[in-house]
Amino acid sequence: MRVKRNSIHGQWSSRWAFILAATGSAVGLGNIWRFPYITGTYGGGAFVLVYILCVLLIAMPIMMAEIMLGRRGRRSPINTMYVLAEEENLNRSWSYLGWLGVVAGFLILSFYSVVAGWTLDYIFRAGSGAFTNVADTAIVSIFDGLLASPERLMVTHSLFMALTVIIVSMGVQSGLERAVKFLMPALFILLVIMVGYAMATPGFKEGFAYLFEPDFSKLTGEGMLAAMGQAFFSLSLGMGAIMTYGSYLPSNASIARTTFSIAVADTCVAILAGIAIFPLVFSYGLQPNSGPGLIFVTLPIAFGQMPYGQIVGTGFFVLLLFAAWTSSISLLEPAVAWLVENRDMSRPRAAGLAGLIAWILGIGSVLSFNDWQDIRLFDKTYFDIMDYLTSNIMLPLGGLLLAIFASWQMPRSSSVDELKIGHGLGYQTWRFLVRYLAPLGVLTIFLNAIGLI
Repeated sequence: MRVKRNSIHGQWSSRWAFILAATGSAVGLGNIWRFPYITGTYGGGAFVLVYILCVLLIAMPIMMAEIMLGRRGRRSPINTMYVLAEEENLNRSWSYLGWLGVVAGFLILSFYSVVAGWTLDYIFRAGSGAFTNVADTAIVSIFDGLLASPERLMVTHSLFMALTVIIVSMGVQSGLERAVKFLMPALFILLVIMVGYAMATPGFKEGFAYLFEPDFSKLTGEGMLAAMGQAFFSLSLGMGAIMTYGSYLPSNASIARTTFSIAVADTCVAILAGIAIFPLVFSYGLQPNSGPGLIFVTLPIAFGQMPYGQIVGTGFFVLLLFAAWTSSISLLEPAVAWLVENRDMSRPRAAGLAGLIAWILGIGSVLSFNDWQDIRLFDKTYFDIMDYLTSNIMLPLGGLLLAIFASWQMPRSSSVDELKIGHGLGYQTWRFLVRYLAPLGVLTIFLNAIGLI
């Protein structure tokens, strides 16, 4: 029998607030550079089509399951999985699934804060005109110099973590909701301005074609796996954030409609980022396939050559900061929620403690770019190990177990009760996808990530 619960942390004031928060969690640095880059690499419009199908058939069913579990438990992921297992007379070891998500998100935050700190550094550099009329080699040297300076990386890592802690310490409505209600519309506005600027550049047609002109010859098996992986990781699944945010979702909000809105918004941001970025790249004869260097080397070269580049460049890195910030607060929130629930801490104290631990773990990532770059395990630096462990093992495993729990362990009556979409075609479709297709897709991602296929 279901026990009606309320979150001790409060709840979102509306479904719209949750959509903004969850979209903010999903939209991050990967949307801004990785999606456009792999879209062009794997066939443009052909890749986008496969990606959208993967979002609909794999990512969205799991996201619905994660939100459903969060709202039903109304606690941190660890405690949610424990009470739901107890309520359904299941093995209480399912609480370890909650631990898996919270720890994965926490570890990601530790190194994500370091990379996000680069955007802070580049806001000041772009605003001061450091890229204006500067030789390409000098801009490469700026980025290399940043990575080689543990002191500078520590400052930006510390500032970014402090920004994250401040927002989370203020609570659900006063902190998280107020922040995303400002940051997400601001991010969209900045993106639209960037797109408008890109449309006026001579490389707009070439950049648009690079992104959307279908080339099915490039859509290899590797490209299909890339689309599947991007769809899963893009929606912040398996890291505790969506389950935690779901625990604050009002009972009368439609999980299905809300999930669809988040997926659409997240995909739109990724596509708009590509439309904004690649016309600039092609206008100035630069290489579009430079990965992370696209943001911190290639684009600054373009900003240094274009009219109003100082303003455009500053606006772009502010946009990046907003995207990273909304993601980071969602990564810290699950750990903070658990500390408040289980250690009887005030929210500010819990946020400060969790943020401090994540900051300390991040020091290893800072040093892996300079003083510790020769210290390796399996030929990987500390940063590489943290990234591999979370992205390739913990997140896919968490997503797979989420799907199994929601569709194979939780009784049908419980998911019907929480999803509130009846027993008809909509529910039957979701149940089929989350039981069979989505787990198969995530298992494929997992096996590919660890090199077994």
